[in-house]
This record gives sequence, structure tokens and C-alpha cells, in this order.
Amino acid sequence: MDNTFTASRRKMLQAAGAGFGWLAAKGVMAAEQVASTPVSGQHFPAKAKRVIFLFMNGAPSHVDTFDPKPALEKFAGQQPSGDLKRPSKGSGYMPSPFRFRAHGESGVVMSELLPNLSKVADDLCVIRSMHTNEPNHEPGLLIMHSGHPQPVRPCLGSWTSYGLGSDNENLPAFVALSPGRPVVGPQLWSNGFLPGQHQGTAIDTSDLAVDKLIANIRHPSMNRQQQRDQLDLLQFLNRRHADQRQNEDTLESHIRTMEMAFRMQTEAAEAFDVSKESKHTRDAYGDTVFGQSCLLARRLVERDVRFVQVYYVEKGQKQPWDTHSNNNSKHQTLCADSDRASAALINDLKQRGLLEDTLVVWGGEFGRTPYAQLDKSGNMKKAGRDHHNTGFSMFMAGGGIKGGMMHGSTDEFGMNAVDNRVHVHDLHATILHQLGIDHTKLTYRYSGRDFRLTDVHGQIINDIIS
Repeated sequence: MDNTFTASRRKMLQAAGAGFGWLAAKGVMAAEQVASTPVSGQHFPAKAKRVIFLFMNGAPSHVDTFDPKPALEKFAGQQPSGDLKRPSKGSGYMPSPFRFRAHGESGVVMSELLPNLSKVADDLCVIRSMHTNEPNHEPGLLIMHSGHPQPVRPCLGSWTSYGLGSDNENLPAFVALSPGRPVVGPQLWSNGFLPGQHQGTAIDTSDLAVDKLIANIRHPSMNRQQQRDQLDLLQFLNRRHADQRQNEDTLESHIRTMEMAFRMQTEAAEAFDVSKESKHTRDAYGDTVFGQSCLLARRLVERDVRFVQVYYVEKGQKQPWDTHSNNNSKHQTLCADSDRASAALINDLKQRGLLEDTLVVWGGEFGRTPYAQLDKSGNMKKAGRDHHNTGFSMFMAGGGIKGGMMHGSTDEFGMNAVDNRVHVHDLHATILHQLGIDHTKLTYRYSGRDFRLTDVHGQIINDIIS
């Protein structure tokens, strides 16, 4: 190929880029790792077609939300004993100031901080026995997303896209919604060593106006037919380039990306426009970034986007649930927002007949200590809770998961998961199972080894499957 052709092709790429929509082409084109096999497909009939993961960045306190511990009142101020992963700080055990009671016909117990979720208690499966390997945010986030504490592996959404492909030709299979970048950032929706088309498409939800959500959704000067003609020429050049090479999967990913980006100019503008929803529906979710992001997630799964990750991140604060100080007051504010939006999402999906085959997952990277964390002033009114990985809570709803149940338990103080313990690998295995995927068979050969999301671990949580 001579220099004239190379230069012309580069100019064509630059010119064609404007107006092709927001798809994460940069991520695809940066993914120069080896690509290989196509999707593997379902191993058995699926109970869920899609997943919405509501991620509470910074880690909510389980003993203030889903896991009441009366013993904390009895032993308030006493220092925890035993082998702790992290040393205790401050004044010892700190009871929750929030009241707990049973809700729904099933009697699922939760805090007064969650009045809206309490109304859908019979749809929730609260897992009270979660545990993970790391008590620090970065490795904890990576484990929860990719099953590995280092930023080298594909995330859950990417594995899902790789395993099942997309149900929608005009929208990506995997979308990540976040107002700015959470801690760790793009690695949380990274395809890792999987082919580039499985990377999550990141959308900054700081401003939900469609022209702000989706950069360059319209070409500044060309109409649709002119763009189609231009893209056809560019794809012809790409195909000729590919024909001269063997197994050029990265280039194939580029070609598919550009085609999708072109198609999305019409589909995405409609799908991402939450203003098309009624005022009643928008109000139900709450006029907050997280609330409207949950509504956007529903619009996406309604259009067959297979995996949507919704991050609870606040502007200027990447991990708002990281309550090292003022735990009680911060949880009141955070829960009010998350509770309203999460319950509205479950209700909305249910009313539209989507909850049955949409799996909703709620939780953070770990929990928070049952004991207090104090600043130098020692003021208990400002007490926080530290990171805690040996026992915490999450919930799942829909997608073939039993509603109205509490699975597993921590000890009397909420320190350690003790009964029916659930590791993050088990959570991942169960999510894949609900999608019709055997986690032991969803593999990808890279660097001479067959990798999988759950590595050599993971047990399906059969007791929670309907």
C-alpha cells in the first residue's frame, strides 16, 4: 500500500468520524490485543434476558440498611475482638440509629431508610452473607466488576456481551451510565483482552439533554445519505485493507463499530431521550442524576440493550457512599435518593412486564464496619464507618430470582458472613446462570490460557433461583 493511499485513508477516517455518534470507538481502536472466537451463546434456557446493575460507589453500610444487629446496642463502645482484616478505630461497636422492621407478605427486613423498597419487599432477594477479598476501593471495585483485583481482566458486562452478543443492531449490548468517572474509571467497563466490540459504552449522565449525552450525534454538514455514501466508501477501503491480511479481528471490530455508530444516529437519539417519558414517570424516579439514570436504564433494556451498569456517583465525589465520617446523616441522604429510584425502577419494569426477564442487582464493592470510625476530635456525632469486606449485603430482583427472601447471614455483630456465605464469584456465576450461561464454559483463550470471569471459583446460589 503506497503513502498516497495511506494518507487518503487517514483523511477519510478523520472526515467520516464527525457525526458517527458517541460509541466508544476510541476504546475499540485502543484495544490492540488479540481477538479470537465469536460469541459462544447460551448453554441452557435463560430466565433473564438482560441485567441492570445499580452500583453504589463507595460501599453502603449493611448494618444501616438490610442487616439489623441488636447486639451492637448491647455492646456499644466495646472493641471488636478476633482477627480483623483492618484494625478497629475509634470508639468500638456503633449501633445503627435507624429502626428495622419486616415488610411485605414475606417479611423481608430492612431499615426505615428504605421506605420505597419496603413496598416492593416481596420482589427482593436480599443477600446478607456477601464477602469479598479486599477492603480497599480500587481492588474491591475491580473484583466486583471483573472477579480480579488487578485491572487486567474483562468486566461482567463485557463477558455477557461476548457470551450472548447483542439483541439490538442499532444499540450496543453493554452500556455504562455514570455522571463522570467513578474510582478506577473505564477499567470497570473494560473488555480487557476480549474483542473490542464488547467494551462497555460509557455515557456521562451529568447532563441528560440528548445532545450533551451523545456527542456529535448529528453531522455538522452532511445529510444522512451523504454520510451513508461516505461510510460505504470508507468501508470498501477497510475491507480491501482487511482482505490483504489474515485474522485481522481488530479491524473487523472497527468496521462493525462504524456501522453501528451510523445506525445509532437515529436510534440513540430516541432511546436516550428521557424527556419523552411522562412527567408522572419521571417524578416517580426522582429529579436526580441517579434517578433519571435509572429511568434511562429502563429505556435501554426496553430496547434490548443486554447489560446496563448504573453508577451512583456525585459530581465532585467519586464514591459518595464512602462514609468515613457522618455515616448516619450521609446514609439518610444517599438512601433517600437510591431508595426512591431503585424502587421506581422495579415497579416500572414490573408494570411493563419486563421484571420477569430483567435481573436487577443492587450493591457496592463491600460493606462498612459495625464499629465506629472517629476523626481526631473524637466527636461521636460525626462518627463514620470504615471499609468492611468480610460481611455485607446486596439485593437482586427479577430475572428468575426468588422474591421476598433473605439469604444467608452475618454473625451477631455483622462482622463476618457465617451462614450460606456468598462470594463475589458466586454472585457472578449466578448472574451468568440466569442469562443461560454456564460460567465454567464461558472461556476465552488469551496468552496461552483459557480465562473465565470466575477463574477457578464460583458456585451458583441455587437456593435463590425460582
